[in-house]
Amino acid sequence: MRLWVLVAAFLILAGNLVSAQESHPPPAAASAAPGQAGAASVDDLVRILEDDKLRADLLQRLKQRQPGQQAPAAAAPQAEAEPGFARSVAEYTKAIAEQSAGALSATIQTFRQLGSIVSGESQVDMLRLRDVGVALGFVALALFGSFLIARLLAERVQAGLARRVAGSSWPARSAGLVVAVMVDLAGVALAWGAGYLLVLNLVGTAGRITLEQTLLLNAFLAVEIVKVAMRAVLEPRHPALRLMPIDDTTAAYWYFWLARLISLLGYTFLFVAPALALYLPAAAVQALKVLVMLTALVIAIVIILQNRLQVRRRLFAAREAGRHDLLAQASHVAGQFWHVVVVTYLIGVFLVWLVNPLQALPFVLGATVQSVVIAILGGVVLAFVSRLVNVSVRLPEDVRLRLPLLEPRLQAFAPRVMQIVRLLVLAAVLLLIVQAWHVLDIFAWLASASGQRLAGALVSAALIVLIGLGVYVAMLSWVEYRLNPDFGTVPTAREKTLLALFRNAFTVALAVLVLMLALAQLGLNIAPLLAGAGVLGLAIGFGAQKLVQDIITGVFIQFENVMNEGDVVQVGGKSGVVERLTIRSVSIRSLDGTVHLIPFSSVDHVSNMMRGFSFHVAEIGVAYRENIPEVKEAMEEAFERLKDTEHGEKIIGPLDMQGITAFGDSAITVRARIKTLPGAQWGAGRAYNEFIKEIFDRRGIEIPFPHVTLYMGEDKQGKAPPLHVQGRLDNPARPTAPAAKGPPE
Repeated sequence: MRLWVLVAAFLILAGNLVSAQESHPPPAAASAAPGQAGAASVDDLVRILEDDKLRADLLQRLKQRQPGQQAPAAAAPQAEAEPGFARSVAEYTKAIAEQSAGALSATIQTFRQLGSIVSGESQVDMLRLRDVGVALGFVALALFGSFLIARLLAERVQAGLARRVAGSSWPARSAGLVVAVMVDLAGVALAWGAGYLLVLNLVGTAGRITLEQTLLLNAFLAVEIVKVAMRAVLEPRHPALRLMPIDDTTAAYWYFWLARLISLLGYTFLFVAPALALYLPAAAVQALKVLVMLTALVIAIVIILQNRLQVRRRLFAAREAGRHDLLAQASHVAGQFWHVVVVTYLIGVFLVWLVNPLQALPFVLGATVQSVVIAILGGVVLAFVSRLVNVSVRLPEDVRLRLPLLEPRLQAFAPRVMQIVRLLVLAAVLLLIVQAWHVLDIFAWLASASGQRLAGALVSAALIVLIGLGVYVAMLSWVEYRLNPDFGTVPTAREKTLLALFRNAFTVALAVLVLMLALAQLGLNIAPLLAGAGVLGLAIGFGAQKLVQDIITGVFIQFENVMNEGDVVQVGGKSGVVERLTIRSVSIRSLDGTVHLIPFSSVDHVSNMMRGFSFHVAEIGVAYRENIPEVKEAMEEAFERLKDTEHGEKIIGPLDMQGITAFGDSAITVRARIKTLPGAQWGAGRAYNEFIKEIFDRRGIEIPFPHVTLYMGEDKQGKAPPLHVQGRLDNPARPTAPAAKGPPE
């Protein structure tokens, strides 16, 4: 009995607190109930018309009113159409003070009602309440007993389906899930129908059903249908039917807690509270609702705190995987504070339900549901886009042969486009969530003239950028096709240089054109930009004279066709192969692999070794004693042998024998030239030198090198003294060199 007294006391206390809040609603709630005021006015009018005295008095007042006179209520205009911020804060502060005073008086009233319950003076019919509870107990026992039997049968059928579709494809598992859901719904329907049959035939009056029993059966149906949906999504007992990528422990955990929250809230608000409202005061029923909502809030907060680290790891996964885009950064920030935001939101929903459950709570719940649906759809779209990013672009074989760089270019270009699409989807999700919470009326703004104008401008600018990107890719593909030696004509060095310059110039011009057109579509006047570009160009011309000199010199070098890519040149004191040629500079790779970037302003002359033809100049030194015609014959023999090698096809003329060109200190220089194709002189010259060495050795022709003659003097008889070489002092074991027997030659 003491337990029932304490429970009743708590219900009355909480109910009086809620009643105190309802008796002093906040300004927003008070101003948001014009329908209730209208209904009260209609009731007053009906009461006046039904009373003869009041009706006559109303007619007398209407006759006394002047024709142009307005009603007093209409004569006083509103001092302020919309209350300001300071006034709103004052009204809310006033409402909070009134609610506090009402809560204090409600507490005093609660203790008075507690005394009436203890003394037996309460108006609550406890006997009738007990009879109804016993009847509902029998109904509940039969209802949940039949449901347990139906669930056992459904579990056996679902287990068989799970075994049959285990390891099958996604469509087969989806079909098995649909059948399992239908079996689960059939079990709920059978239990619900059995409960109705039991009530109509065995409990109470035959053929009649009470309101409490109907509330129990309907609450059972609604709650169990929601649980069926949860089981379809999580499938805690049949992993083969689960479509979500979660493990068994996670599925069982979430189903356990969500099922209990749904049961607690569903049976309280659909059955217990409406049934108790027939026998208990409204304040006590409202107190029960507050207790249940507070319990659900505590359970939800516990669940959130238990899973904060696991959710944080999932949100950190993108950043830890090496992604640094906007979505990964946002997920990383959300992972640090998500539990605080969710807990704050749940507490806010609870407070909104306490203050204004009829108007504010439906709006908050509806906006929440819309936000969740929008977030889920956005997540699905983002997952689809992410899968497109990971899918590699594959071109047909003939296209890959003609344009070998197009496929890598598209594979590098597609992830960037998908990243932009991902950002657009994220922005659309955020805007739709803002629309759901009525922070901004996005759809109304888009329907307005300014919104349509701005949206059209953005779409037009995006189309211009996309068309520009398409033209850029097409230009690169055409240049690549022209430079491909396997198709069409083989490009010359001049064509390679001009195509590279055309690619650079076209890229700059296209970027400027696309930028100007896009800005024009966005409503910006590009005429001042063009004028500013002219002034900027003039300023650059004066301030960056070196750059202007580079460009002008580069233009004349291209016009005169002095060098092209692939040529071996000497420019600015550096020799090497031209790797890259722009309008401002040239990049040269020397023999040791070093790349030299030389601006054209520092170029005063260019030496090109690859124009028309080339010569290998062979200057061979022989001893003074050698026969020069024999030397020339040996050089001719080496040239004939060179023509029989792979270098022969690159030789375009006979051996140009020029004869003796110099008398040196120890050798006579004989010169000959070999005319080759451009760039082939170095390979042919190396091979020719090898043949010269081989033939000279075979013929005994000496290739001299510097000699030193050491003269030690003679005695009177004309004999040279012997030469003794003493060993090193620090190495006495080193043998002494033999004495020289004569002067060295």
